[in-house]
Amino acid sequence: MKEATKRSKVKGKYVYRGICSILLTAGCLFLFYSRWYPFVQADNTTGRLTGTGNLLMSGGINLLLTVLLLRGLGGYRIGVDRLMSVIGSQLVSFFVVNFMEIFASMAVMGMFRVIWSLIPHYLLLFVLDSLFGILFSMLAGALYRKLFPPLKIVEFYSEGTEVMMDKMNARPDKYEVKRLVRCDVPERVIRREISEYDAVLMHDIPSHYKNHILKICFEMDKRVYFTPKISDIITKFSTQLNLFDTPLYLCRNQGIPLWRRIIKRSFDIILSLIAIVLLSPIMLITALLIKLQDGGPVMYKQERTTLGGQRFMIWKFRSMIVDAEADGKPHPATDHDSRITPVGRFIRATRIDELPQLINILKGDMSIVGPRPERVEHVEMYTKDIPEFVFREKIRGGLTGYAQVFGKYNTSALDKLKMDLTYIMNYSLLLDVQIILETVKILFMKESTEGFKPAGDKKDNKNTKKN
Repeated sequence: MKEATKRSKVKGKYVYRGICSILLTAGCLFLFYSRWYPFVQADNTTGRLTGTGNLLMSGGINLLLTVLLLRGLGGYRIGVDRLMSVIGSQLVSFFVVNFMEIFASMAVMGMFRVIWSLIPHYLLLFVLDSLFGILFSMLAGALYRKLFPPLKIVEFYSEGTEVMMDKMNARPDKYEVKRLVRCDVPERVIRREISEYDAVLMHDIPSHYKNHILKICFEMDKRVYFTPKISDIITKFSTQLNLFDTPLYLCRNQGIPLWRRIIKRSFDIILSLIAIVLLSPIMLITALLIKLQDGGPVMYKQERTTLGGQRFMIWKFRSMIVDAEADGKPHPATDHDSRITPVGRFIRATRIDELPQLINILKGDMSIVGPRPERVEHVEMYTKDIPEFVFREKIRGGLTGYAQVFGKYNTSALDKLKMDLTYIMNYSLLLDVQIILETVKILFMKESTEGFKPAGDKKDNKNTKKN
């Protein structure tokens, strides 16, 4: 009976999120029609635009764009992602939807002359969509947390390795790691512990223990969370072959195919040129502010590595004091780093300091999207501990990347490698577009710029049982 109740709650979460997605979409569609019908009625001389067919087509275009963007960027993930992440996804989605609707409406109306009346119309609709999305997400998220308390989790760990408890418990609305158990205990103990909790967590434990516990969880209908090893990521995106009466998977391990690299490079050239033109006023103002602040150089250059381990000089707007690394050694920025100037703090938080890298992209040193180019010293240091770190260099480094939008500034080297490998193995132009839009979203998330903390600055685990 207890297990049936738990399964019912899990299904209830999916039903609730489905209802929220429908209500959010319906609300956006209602706002669209509440603005669109009066607009075309006032500018309609033939009655054609207010006809049923035209209204359905206009609404269908809006509905399709809204669903695709919200689903692709995570705007529907109420109760799953952090509130600010969901709201950020929605704001980006609504902006793109209404921007694209300008051109869709011009096509429907058959008049390019109406663009100046469409811009304020869709700007207002963007504001209304955003206000509705924020209010709806706050209320629906609060109700979700009340209806579905956090999962009680048991974590299996291996002696000598760190545990994931702190990261999981950082989301108290979703998870509560209640107990730590060594993965090498007898099977009867494993089964007893699993039966007491809603879910199981495994982090960096030997493969034979992970496989054994995973099978037990499958047998007992328990959900499992686990952090992947590098080999797990490589095999995850393999191709299934149905040639024999035995399952067979193929890992090509060739990085991005040639034809996709050509498309990616063309995309980089076009987008970087457009961005340089559009963002040149911001870049000029930033350069002026940096120069006026202390009279030092505007730009900061540093040697980084990219495709195949090649070295190049990356350009950034200077955000620290002159000679911030006078001793010649790398010193990663920490929270409240005194070396960061007032102007530098702002341009780092808004990512404006990275804009000069558009020149690097145009030159071919970098790509718009890809693993973040690391300092030569860091690559050498990380490779000593993680030989697979060089796998990131199968493609050009990027201005933004998978690890930048889903990780933090202080994410560990191993976790960055895993995220970058996920991007390399799963690359598509659509994924690049998603990451670019996600990059805009993380401007709303303070933790994405969180600096490195001094050694030993960790939370204690007093309230967690450990076996």
